[in-house]
Amino acid sequence: MPLAAPVRTAVPPEFATELLPLALYTFAAVALIGVLLLAAWWLGAKSTSPDKEIPYECGVIPSGSARHSYPVPFYLVAIFFIVFDVEAVFIFTWAVGWDILGLPGLIHITFFIIVLLLGLVWLWLKGGLEWGPSNQVRDSRYEERGTSL
Repeated sequence: MPLAAPVRTAVPPEFATELLPLALYTFAAVALIGVLLLAAWWLGAKSTSPDKEIPYECGVIPSGSARHSYPVPFYLVAIFFIVFDVEAVFIFTWAVGWDILGLPGLIHITFFIIVLLLGLVWLWLKGGLEWGPSNQVRDSRYEERGTSL
């Protein structure tokens, strides 16, 4: 009597048993989310009124548009924070491993800091660090009015 060849499955049995808890957890999470959304839709109020459509601002009826743009200095501060935060991460990382990096590491971090300082000087010379209106804009406003500084 010849022996039957072993049947090969697409997924090894030990792999299936490892993924079974993950599959059950995923199914339970999706089912719970579905049940909660269905309960919120079924139990929730379905009536609307003009008062409910008004945006809520701490109990005060809003006046004017809520679409006010932030001034450019706000974004400058955010960008400077990100740039200098990333710079600090690189410098702290270098400081932790300075004994391993040696002279080549010192040369690299010095080059890195010089490039950042040159970028900061270029930004300063271009007027990117000005918080108020530039002198050209301010002077042109006075010229339109016919007054001088």
